[in-house]
Amino acid sequence: MTPAQLRAILAEVEAGQLTADQALQKVKHLPFDDLGFARVDHHRQLRVGFPEVVFGEGKTAEQIVAIAERLRDAGQNVLVTRIAPDAAEALRAHMPAVAHDPVARTAILTVERPTPKVRGRILVIAAGTTDLPVAEEAARTLEAFGHPHDRLYDVGVSGLHRLMANKERLTGAEVLIVVAGMEGALPSVIGGLVDRPVIGVPTSVGYGAAFNGLAALLSMLNSCAAGVLVVNIDNGFGAAVAASMINRG
Repeated sequence: MTPAQLRAILAEVEAGQLTADQALQKVKHLPFDDLGFARVDHHRQLRVGFPEVVFGEGKTAEQIVAIAERLRDAGQNVLVTRIAPDAAEALRAHMPAVAHDPVARTAILTVERPTPKVRGRILVIAAGTTDLPVAEEAARTLEAFGHPHDRLYDVGVSGLHRLMANKERLTGAEVLIVVAGMEGALPSVIGGLVDRPVIGVPTSVGYGAAFNGLAALLSMLNSCAAGVLVVNIDNGFGAAVAASMINRG
């Protein structure tokens, strides 16, 4: 349930158009639906500003469909991250309006287009093409949350002239999500160029000593550029959530 939906119900009660019992029926699924294998949180948007998001990895297609249907039936938008192709196909069979992005591994169903008050645009930056799945997860999450955003890809430190050619786009962003693997140096470079929050996202991209993203994670955590925040390895979703909270007007 969205704040607007709850406000509308309360307004109907106040105007005498709805009895207390009728209002209770409308909100009886707060705060969650118990499906046995999952408790679908219908109260989350009221608490934190966005509905429950489904982490698809490890869930069966049937479980994802059941959770998504409950969210949709409650009037909430649906975002599934880390969804496998077969689960996405099953979800679209039940909900043809679902938009599936195989690169980002996301599935989105928009029941009501979100229109949050925002400070500005968020810029999603990827060091290399191999980082795109994580960067696109961040971008698709921002799309699902209704935050304006741009993309700037393949501007890693092995060719800094590519980054510097876009300096105006860097300085014009309200929040910057910077996705990088290997040694993870790009957030530090950008953190030294802008006066806005920089969220570093280490990816599991790199050869042996990259340790599946651990080297990039430690590099970002040890950044000498002030204002660089860091999320977990490959967590484009978490970076987008943080950026959207910072960007709220």
